[in-house]
Amino acid sequence: MTLALRAMTQLTTWRDLTEAVPSCGTGRALRSTGQEIAHFHTDWDVDLHLTARAVHRFEHDLRRSEVVRIIPGAAWVTLRLEADSDVNVLITLVSLALQSHQTNPAPLDGRAPACNHGRRVAVRHEFSI
Repeated sequence: MTLALRAMTQLTTWRDLTEAVPSCGTGRALRSTGQEIAHFHTDWDVDLHLTARAVHRFEHDLRRSEVVRIIPGAAWVTLRLEADSDVNVLITLVSLALQSHQTNPAPLDGRAPACNHGRRVAVRHEFSI
């Protein structure tokens, strides 16, 4: 079982999440109250809809993670799952995403921002020598 499949299997047991077809058309998605939360594009890559506000608020911490890749100004982050600990990061961030969507619901027009799939994803890490 791949790490992405294991994470998806675990997350589908959460009462707030249901499996769906992603709006981008690639992979599998998880939704909560009409909002797409996660897109599992490959066995290793997951786009997570944190909301632009949450990405901005936690940008410093997200940039320090070797798992998370962000595009400046985007509402989604991309995670690369290569180890069990990466799944733990994903699970934590899904919880944050759910909280962010409950605190700041999407506009009534229903248009969600596009995920990062197919966009150039910036790897933004801080290294110290």
